Amino acid sequence: MHSRKARRRLAVPLAALLVATLTGTVTGTTPASADTPAIKIENNATQPVFSRADAIQQTVFVEVKGTDSDNDGEPDRVAVDILRPKETDQGLKVPVIMEASPYYAPGNDVANHPVDVDEHGNPLPALTALSARQDAGPFDGYYDNYFLPRGYAIALVENVGSARATGCPTSGDRNETAGPKAAIDWLNGRAKGFDAAGNPVHATWSTGKVGMIGVSYNGTLPNAVAATGVEGLKTIVPIAAISSWYDYYRANGGVLAPGGFQGEDLDVLAKYVLTRENGQEACGAVIDDIAAEQDRITGDYSAFWDVRNYMNGVRKVKASVFVVHGLNDWNVKTKQFAQWWYALAKQKVPRKIWLHQGTHMNPFSLRTVEWLRQLHGWFDYWLHGIDSGIMREPQADVEAAAGQWEQHRSWPLPGTVTVPLHPGPGSSLGLLPRPRAAKETFVDQKTRTAEQLVEATGPDPNRLAYTTPALPTDVRISGTPTVKVRASFKDGASPYLTALLVDYGTDTRPNGSLLSTGENYCYGQGVPGDTGCTVLRTLGTSVTPYKIVTRGWLDTRNRHRPDRTDALRPGKDYDFTWDFQPTDYTFKKGHRLGLVIISTDHDYTLRYPAGTKITITPTHSKLNLPITLGRLP
Repeated sequence: MHSRKARRRLAVPLAALLVATLTGTVTGTTPASADTPAIKIENNATQPVFSRADAIQQTVFVEVKGTDSDNDGEPDRVAVDILRPKETDQGLKVPVIMEASPYYAPGNDVANHPVDVDEHGNPLPALTALSARQDAGPFDGYYDNYFLPRGYAIALVENVGSARATGCPTSGDRNETAGPKAAIDWLNGRAKGFDAAGNPVHATWSTGKVGMIGVSYNGTLPNAVAATGVEGLKTIVPIAAISSWYDYYRANGGVLAPGGFQGEDLDVLAKYVLTRENGQEACGAVIDDIAAEQDRITGDYSAFWDVRNYMNGVRKVKASVFVVHGLNDWNVKTKQFAQWWYALAKQKVPRKIWLHQGTHMNPFSLRTVEWLRQLHGWFDYWLHGIDSGIMREPQADVEAAAGQWEQHRSWPLPGTVTVPLHPGPGSSLGLLPRPRAAKETFVDQKTRTAEQLVEATGPDPNRLAYTTPALPTDVRISGTPTVKVRASFKDGASPYLTALLVDYGTDTRPNGSLLSTGENYCYGQGVPGDTGCTVLRTLGTSVTPYKIVTRGWLDTRNRHRPDRTDALRPGKDYDFTWDFQPTDYTFKKGHRLGLVIISTDHDYTLRYPAGTKITITPTHSKLNLPITLGRLP
C-alpha cells in the first residue's frame, strides 16, 4: 500500500477548519453572540472567508491510553500537528479533517524477502533489492489551501513508532488503530494531550466532529478507526485503502506481493516506518515477533492476521464512507475496496464511491475540479450538517475509459448478472459446456512473467489459454469474477493456480501515467512556498495489443479454507474455486475475451522450483463473469 510518503513540514499542512454558521438552517451548530466569528454559507456551501496565512499552528502530544506497544511501562503517545483558523482563538468552533500516517518522517531503507524458494517454501540464498520509496507529501498540500478558509481545521497524526511518536509500528493491528482513535478522543475531551513542555492542552476550539482522509496507508487508518465505532468520527474518505492486511500480503492461502514490491511483508513495512527516536532499541523485539508470526511458508490465515482484518468491525462503523480506488491499482488491489464496499452496503452505511482507471493514485491529481466539488459537499454535509445536495447525487462515479466518467445509482452496476463461460477444445471459450474436451497439461516455470505468457501466440508449454471468438457487441463486466478449475498436480512443489482475465485486441488504454494538460488551476489560498495552485492532469494512454484485465491467485493447499493447509495427492483431480480481483471493464466489439491459467505469477507469488505439471479438465472448469452489458458469442 506504499505511497511511501515522507513527512511534510507544517508550513505546507493538509487541511483546515470548518465551523458552523449562526443560521438555524445548519444542523449541529451552536448559536453565537454577535461578536463571535462564524463561517459564511452561500448556495448551501461554506465559503472561503478565513485566512490561510494567519492560521494558528500547534503540536499536541496525545496519550494513547491502554496502549504500550514498546513495553516501556508508559502509555504510547502520538504527535498531532494542527492548523486552524485564527478565529478559533476568538470563540469559533470548527470540525477537523484528519490525516493519520506513519510516513511523516523519511522512511528507512529495508531489504525485501527473497521470493525464490525451495520445494518446502524455504527462501533460497539471494540478494534482495531495497524497496523503492518516494519522499513527497501525499496530497500536495491542498487541504489547507482549500478547506481551512472555509472553516475547517486540519490535524496530522504521526502514528505510533514514527517520527515524534512513541510506541512501535505493528503494521495494522489494534496498537496502530489506537493512535488516531486517541486523537479523536482528545478532540472530544476524552483523552489527555500535552504540549512539548508537558503542559496539558485541551481542544476547546473543536466541535468534536472529525473526518478522516488519506491515500494508501493513510487511507487504511480511516478504515481501521471507523471499525472501532469511536464517537466523533463522522465520516471517512479511504483512498486506495486496505480493509484486510491478509489480502494485501496474501491471497487465498498463498503468499503474495503488493504490485511493485515483490518480497515485501508486514515486517518490512514495520521496519520502514520505524522512525521514532531509538527505534531499533525500543522496537526491535516487537518487529522480530511480526517476522516470526506472519508465516511466509504456508501463507495461512491466522489470529495474527485476524486482528488486522477490519472487516471484523464493519458492524461497528458509524461514520459515512466515501470510497475511492483505482481499477488498475495492483499495489492495494481492488478486493480491498470491494469487500469493504459490499459489507458497508449490507450494514446500510451511508456511502459513496469513485472508481477511476488510474493506478495507486490520488483523485486530486486525476480529476481535480470535480473532486474538490464533491469532497467539499461531502465534508460540508457530514461535518457541518449543511444540506449540500451531495447525498442526492448518484452514489457511484465510474471512469469507464480514460477521461470518460459516468454516474450510476450504485456499484456493481445495476442489472449485473453472472454468466458462465466454459473452456473447450482448440483453446475455445464459450457459453456452452464442452463435454468431450480433453484434458490439457502445462509445466510451471518461474522466469517468464504473466505478460510474456499472455502475449505468446499459439500453444505454450507453460500456460493454458482459452479465448472467445470475436465479440459481437461491447461486453461490460462490473463486480467480482470467479473461476472454477478441475486440476491435478504432480512432479513438483508449486501450489499456486493463477487465473488471468485478458482482453485480446489492439486498443488505446491507460498506462498508469499522468500527463499535464498545461492548464494551471488555482483552487485555494496560497502561502509562501505553496501557491494553492496546480497543473491539471489527465491519464496517459498507450496503444497495446492486449490487457490483463484482472487476476486471481489460489494456494491449492488452501482449497477448503485460507486458514488450513491440506496437502495434495500427486496426480489426483481436485476442484478449485477462487476469485479474481474485482473490476469494472468493457471488452470492445471485435475483441476476444481470454482466460489464461498459469501457476507461478513471477511478479506476485513465491517462486518454487520449476517443473510442476498441472493437468486441467476443461469439461469441469468454468469462468463466471458479472456482466452488465453486451452479448457473448
